[in-house]
Amino acid sequence: MLPRQEPLVELGSVPRTFGRVAALHPDKTAAWYLGTSFSYARLDDMSSRFAAGLRRRGVEPGGRVVIYLPNSLQWLVAWLGVLKAGAVAVPITPIYTPYDVSYIAGDTQAQAIVCTDRNYGYVLQVLPETQIKTVVVSNMADLLPVYKRFFGWVFDKVPNGKVGKEPHTVWLRDLLQQGGGSFAAPELDPDAMAEIIYTGGTTKHPKGVPITHRLLLGCAHEQISVSASLTNLPDNVVMGSAPLFHILGQTTALGTVLAHGGTIVLQPKVNLDALMDEVGRRQATTLIGVPALYRMILEHDRLDLYDLRSLTYCFCGGDVMPLDLQQRWRVRFGRPVYIGYGASETVGGVCMSPPGVENPAGGMGLVLPSKRVLIVDPLTLEPVPPGGVGELLVHSEPMVQAYWNKPAETAEAFVRINGRLYYRTADVVRQDEQGYLYFVDRTVDTIKHKGYRVSASEVECVLQEHPAVVASCVVGVPDAKVGERIKAFVVLKKDIKGVTGYDLIAFCRQRLAAYKLPQYIEFRDMLPKSKVGKLLRREVRGEEQKRLEQ
Repeated sequence: MLPRQEPLVELGSVPRTFGRVAALHPDKTAAWYLGTSFSYARLDDMSSRFAAGLRRRGVEPGGRVVIYLPNSLQWLVAWLGVLKAGAVAVPITPIYTPYDVSYIAGDTQAQAIVCTDRNYGYVLQVLPETQIKTVVVSNMADLLPVYKRFFGWVFDKVPNGKVGKEPHTVWLRDLLQQGGGSFAAPELDPDAMAEIIYTGGTTKHPKGVPITHRLLLGCAHEQISVSASLTNLPDNVVMGSAPLFHILGQTTALGTVLAHGGTIVLQPKVNLDALMDEVGRRQATTLIGVPALYRMILEHDRLDLYDLRSLTYCFCGGDVMPLDLQQRWRVRFGRPVYIGYGASETVGGVCMSPPGVENPAGGMGLVLPSKRVLIVDPLTLEPVPPGGVGELLVHSEPMVQAYWNKPAETAEAFVRINGRLYYRTADVVRQDEQGYLYFVDRTVDTIKHKGYRVSASEVECVLQEHPAVVASCVVGVPDAKVGERIKAFVVLKKDIKGVTGYDLIAFCRQRLAAYKLPQYIEFRDMLPKSKVGKLLRREVRGEEQKRLEQ
């Protein structure tokens, strides 16, 4: 059973909860950003100024504000400031194209957007198509001390872009000055909407997930509390490598500042040397990442130059972590990587592996106390027998009720069973007698070959165990004789020569049943991924379908 722990302060709305934490620890470091510390009091003041500046520029309570920034102190100030103004934050990835930004701004009817000077040009392109009236622009060094901004400018170390003097545009530093003086934040209902997170799914357009203050804080508190036996939560220093526009970064990293009085270390982009150096300098106790991050750390040429011994809790989410990678990390560092599974629609974690016990190989963890799960036949929605394989359905109180402006997708993804609303994850799992969940595959990515159901993820994981393979994607190719044939798309590591498709099939033959072996291997330089780094099998499958139609 996963533990419960009381939060540092009473949970209410995000501004009220953060304000209570800031009042308890005004001088404590809330965030490290590019080598500069920012106290709770300073973060509280800057976010209040940001809120006042937004209100002065016409952003109304309930209005939506797009946050088009990378991980940074500016992101924290803007996100907290939007919520303090009574508005709704819409955080998106800074690598979105104008097409994506235009769609999301239109879908939410956003009144304002916060962006970097590097993507200001993209924002200008979409303004005529949206209701955006205010553009807040920031350079990545804006909130750093003067001497750092000066040296960054002199030695051309800070990326920057051209920004015009249009009346709708205001620099972040100017907005904070305009927001000086007293600001009375409105009293917010904890069940009011705090933000809309857009999933990086494989549909034509991303889907907005509305999340309330109560739901975000409750889920973040619960998930962070899982590590309480390894680190004192108010002293927790989280290496925030997971993006804050994604639910993984919010519930496992941002939440430590909002409700626990811990510290988050922020970097605009993942640079392994900088990340590992910061772990040692700040004595980070928690590392959050996806499998690719852990693989890159293990394979980094200069790993031995850095001291990562302060890390007591390493957590992996966002994708399936291969067993060999977990084993290599344990051998190298003498501690496990704890695994979790969740989704934006479930506000992060559904299950997490508990510390202090030997978690079973391949397990994603135990179901969190706030969640109820059903494992059902995806066609009939009837429960499968104990230990059987089926689609995972998740219920919680409270929970996300629907997608934003997407009634058809809502009807497909949310179902009511025995009076309870469940979210259909579209993931195929099984649960053992101890309650651990195991990922099997996506329902849409199961290959039917000669009457067998073959897990694409299983074949991909085996291929990625080959020392020459850095990434793989497996899909079913329609075939009149056998239903679907198994085809693998493989990316080899740089400078690898002499490895053939026959070599990889022979490697798989030692690890997979005959009916699971790929019949075709195609080598590629890269594979399509979503904005949050998930493999897009549908795109690859679509390419194969077009080939067949030609």
